[in-house]
Amino acid sequence: MAFSGEIRSIRQKGFLSQEAFAREIGVSFSSVNRWEGGKSRPNLSAMKRIKEYCEAIHLDFSVLEEAWNEN
Repeated sequence: MAFSGEIRSIRQKGFLSQEAFAREIGVSFSSVNRWEGGKSRPNLSAMKRIKEYCEAIHLDFSVLEEAWNEN
């Protein structure tokens, strides 16, 4: 799955709206919206916060990380 689908899947598994997910990881709603729309990707700092979120709710981060590393 593409990065946009993986980030959406992680957010939905946590039962969060885009706005709530953005607050949880400390970014803007528009950032999450662009990631899920395939228009941009998070920077390293945001990826670290997403990883912390995944660890806190016991989600596998490796698939998202692999998708992020793909060109």
